[in-house]
Amino acid sequence: MTFYFLLGFACLAAAAFVVGEVVTVPARERESAVRRASNYGRFRVNTGERRVPFRDRVVAPATASLAGLVLKLNPKTSVETVRMRLLSAGLSDRISVNTFLAVKAVGAAVGLFAGLVFGVSVGPLGTLVLPAAFAVGGFMTPSIILSGKTKRRRERIKAELPDALDLLAVSVEAGMGFDGALVKLTEYMEGELIDEFALTLGEIRVGEGRQDALKKMAERVDAPEISSFTRSIIQADQLGISLGRILRVQAADTRLRRQAAAEEKAMKAPVKMLFPTVAFIFPSMFIVILGPALLNIKKVF
Repeated sequence: MTFYFLLGFACLAAAAFVVGEVVTVPARERESAVRRASNYGRFRVNTGERRVPFRDRVVAPATASLAGLVLKLNPKTSVETVRMRLLSAGLSDRISVNTFLAVKAVGAAVGLFAGLVFGVSVGPLGTLVLPAAFAVGGFMTPSIILSGKTKRRRERIKAELPDALDLLAVSVEAGMGFDGALVKLTEYMEGELIDEFALTLGEIRVGEGRQDALKKMAERVDAPEISSFTRSIIQADQLGISLGRILRVQAADTRLRRQAAAEEKAMKAPVKMLFPTVAFIFPSMFIVILGPALLNIKKVF
């Protein structure tokens, strides 16, 4: 009974609050308008020092320190190498070099702590081996993930290349220059390859030579099809060969390569399906087929 009384009182109070808010809306709007009119033209001078955000005060210096530590521990790694890897994976606009290196350091620290926790429960040998193994695993995990992203992006670029070359060939044969064909390509198509072409076009617009920009794109993608395409365009510029014919040949060649890659994957599929079939399907079939026979044999003996 007390519960229902409290519930009714709460509903009555809420209803009174809502009614009061609705009734006083015009008065509050007039008061707000008068306040804005009275303060119009005034501005507040901030005489104190601007407060630096926590990210700039703590996170950024800590990230830079961790990145420097990783570079010292692994001399083979350089800032330019990591930047190129991030560009190849399409993550340069989302993850900075310092952030990636700091993530590797944090992964190593977390792996070391996890290895100590599990190693204590295993024994003295585990205390020595597991922390080192977990630390190395945590340090290498970001690089492995980045390599996987780079590989998947490269495959998507190779799949998009024939259609892009067809559009480039049509544009060039219609009388447009190569730069104009790239502009049309970026306007009418989307994808990882188009982002690379857009970056190359931006480099050309800011004064980079076309050959140098194409070479940089080939280095970023690191795919045989892209390297062949860039070499063909550079040779056509140097020798004065028709770009339209070169692009047609390149489009046909990349399409044949894509078909061959698809056929190769299709031929590998039965081999890949064999292992889950043997591990999961055959035991179940044996149990269903041979189970009754084994039970009958057991009854006989």
